Amino acid sequence: MVNESADFNMLKELLGVTDGNLASHTKALESENYIQIEKQFIGKKPNTRYIATKEGKKAFKDHIDALEKLISKS
Repeated sequence: MVNESADFNMLKELLGVTDGNLASHTKALESENYIQIEKQFIGKKPNTRYIATKEGKKAFKDHIDALEKLISKS
């Protein structure tokens, strides 16, 4: 994980996904307690920010470790 948090527009741009697709994936991650979602207003514009939880960071690390193990076997 590079960033401590990311907002909706940043993730949408980085991932190249639609609003609906990103929303459904972030809801799934939130339901597994992998991310925390914070909604606020910046000026008059709504802003949604996503923060990885301790469980989310561990799951991500475990996933990367499994991928590296798989690659090293090749």
